Amino acid sequence: MDQTKIYSAEEFQDANIISTLKEVVQVLEERGYNPINQIVGYLMSGDPGYISSHKEARNKITKFDRTKLLEVLVRYFINQ
Repeated sequence: MDQTKIYSAEEFQDANIISTLKEVVQVLEERGYNPINQIVGYLMSGDPGYISSHKEARNKITKFDRTKLLEVLVRYFINQ
């Protein structure tokens, strides 16, 4: 482990988005919502009302551009 790994800003942003989405899913499940339906509703409509404000989930997800969220979701799915 004596080699330096270089990370791009995009890799950091993608990791941050994935982490945020996982947090939002957990919060939505805690509140009794179907996280898939809620996140898809938000991504399709842009209405942040689909995401609970519990534990700042709405504020966290709306920090990111919806197109970027979709891009990261697709990339994450393809690379799995």
